[in-house]
Amino acid sequence: MKTTKSNNEDWDLVLESGRADKHYWKDLWRYRELFYILSWRDIKVRYKQTVLGAAWSIIRPLLTTIIFTIVFSKIAKLDNPGNAPYALMVFAGMLPWQFFSNALSESSNSLIGNANLITKVYFPRLIIPASSVITSLVDFAISFLILIVMMFWYHYIPSWHIVFLPVFIILAFLCAFGVGLYLTAVNVKYRDFRYIIPFIIQFGLYITPVGFSSSVIGEKWKSLYALNPMVGIIDGFRWCILGNPMNWNSFIFSVLVILVFLIIGVTYFRKMEKSFADNI
Repeated sequence: MKTTKSNNEDWDLVLESGRADKHYWKDLWRYRELFYILSWRDIKVRYKQTVLGAAWSIIRPLLTTIIFTIVFSKIAKLDNPGNAPYALMVFAGMLPWQFFSNALSESSNSLIGNANLITKVYFPRLIIPASSVITSLVDFAISFLILIVMMFWYHYIPSWHIVFLPVFIILAFLCAFGVGLYLTAVNVKYRDFRYIIPFIIQFGLYITPVGFSSSVIGEKWKSLYALNPMVGIIDGFRWCILGNPMNWNSFIFSVLVILVFLIIGVTYFRKMEKSFADNI
């Protein structure tokens, strides 16, 4: 059955058997406005009826930076391999980690939070977790402004490598998106999995070089450590912003892991997508 809208419309609505599979990626583009609608809604809901509102995007990374600076610099006596103040090194690592953890937390629960929408109307379900990851970019942008303020405070001029920062932001997005797709699909099928996700995020913070430099890891462990894809991303942020040394072998390994996570996440999500409405 085919229904055609008037000639003034941008596209036609076509109803046919198996269309969702044959035209899935094309439908993602046709429903692109839904990205904006869901992202803007999530931003408003996140800070609705909160005392400090968007200030939480500033307070959380600042407090974490202060604690990590005291623990790893003053108590553990770890050094920064670059010439930037230790607090700047920590905050430069906090930026991608905060984006990743927020995106993972929001996207993993996004389908369950939109159960009414999923069960009533067709659209590519991939849009929902993707919009949650996009929403987390707002917090990232706010935190980046704090980094700029900190640079003025410490009278620190960023490295010329900063022109490559968008590359690492895209990698952080792909990493959060790939892992988030897998977790949100699992979360729909096994509801008690949502209790494990905060533990995964908390555990990830301790095995990720946020409060310290990855240079403290011994050479024989670097390849194993690079299995954590956020290692290469955080090292890349510090290389771009602070000019810290970059282990390119570990970075390439991290990029490969990110691509594997992305493929697994998209594949598993598409495999489970048809059962989302029934499971929810």
